[in-house]
Amino acid sequence: MTRKHLAQGVGAIALIVVGAVAGVTWTERHSRGQPAAGGTTSAGSAGVQASREGAKSEETVEVALTPEAVERAGIKTAAARSATASATLTVPGTVMSNAYRDTKMTALVGGVVRQVGVELGAQVTRSQPLAVIFSAELADAQMKYLAAEAMLNADHQKLERTQRLVALGAASRQELEEITAIHTGHETEVAAARQRLLLLGLGPDDVSRLTDASHVVSEVTVRAPADGVVIARGVNPGQVVGAGQELFTVTDLSTVWVIGDLYEKDSPVVRVGSEATVTVPATPGAPLRGRVAYIDPRVDPATRTAKVRVEMSNTGRDLRLGMYVTLSFESRAGEHVTLVPRDAVQAVGNRNVVYVLMEGGEGRFAERTVKLGAALGESLEVLDGVKPGELVVTAGSFFLRAEAGRTRSGG
Repeated sequence: MTRKHLAQGVGAIALIVVGAVAGVTWTERHSRGQPAAGGTTSAGSAGVQASREGAKSEETVEVALTPEAVERAGIKTAAARSATASATLTVPGTVMSNAYRDTKMTALVGGVVRQVGVELGAQVTRSQPLAVIFSAELADAQMKYLAAEAMLNADHQKLERTQRLVALGAASRQELEEITAIHTGHETEVAAARQRLLLLGLGPDDVSRLTDASHVVSEVTVRAPADGVVIARGVNPGQVVGAGQELFTVTDLSTVWVIGDLYEKDSPVVRVGSEATVTVPATPGAPLRGRVAYIDPRVDPATRTAKVRVEMSNTGRDLRLGMYVTLSFESRAGEHVTLVPRDAVQAVGNRNVVYVLMEGGEGRFAERTVKLGAALGESLEVLDGVKPGELVVTAGSFFLRAEAGRTRSGG
């Protein structure tokens, strides 16, 4: 009996150990999500489903339409084209006058402004009177000229008498030399006084008419130096001005400057002589073209930009001083790229696609994933996915995107 009971006890212990091991194995399998024999966990099913959906979104989708459907959708195509690669740099600019054609009119003599004959912005011609200035200084300079002229005439008569006396032996050679030196000095004084009158604004004819005090004038006329537009006026009638004070600025607006700020990183793109395009936001129309005339060799330490100057023809007066414009510079790299119209590209998730008309299949379109580059005007650069000459859908591409989405989802 003892042996029988001992054997039964050992068997029971063995069964308990086997059951415990089996329970641990079952628990580990379920806690790790491993499938049992012939079974699949829910996590595994979700992974397979997601993988299938990802692969399905990347697969090529074709859309077939009847001719009537193509016409109703308004589908139009355009050929992908090859063009020379170019980069366009755009910077803001400001219109300024051509500083080389600006003429600043200053008062040559101090006095009181009696009359101003032009308004700001007036078109003037060469020698046109701009203002009249009353000047006591001018009258005093004319009186000094008359006095020097009288002294010169007296010395001239004395010189002639001395020359005759020397010829008769009644005067010495030394007296003649002294009279000659004084006469030469008075000639120099007259010439200097005459030059001063010319510098004060009198013309050569005015000086020639100045023979006595009755011909002295006290007014000087300020005249336009050249044809142009009055862009600055600094005087009014009755105003007291000093010699050297700025009165007017006259400039020729047939050409103007457009000044832009060029960042130092963009300096390799622009060179003196490069073509530039000026777009005026305020006046829509065809862009204006000019050339880079100057690039400042200095970089502003605060903005890290250098001034670039473009000279523009302005015969039509479309560019006004102070106007804000856009400067564009184009740099050609010599490489060829493939371009498609902007409206041919549609976004599907995180992809950009185009719809290509398949060869030999009327109404059959293939969805192509494309890699885009830079934007060039109304076109987009395609780095991969389309070749030049292939027909891509422009108008109606959104409709094909919707049809491709239904095809992809199995609808």
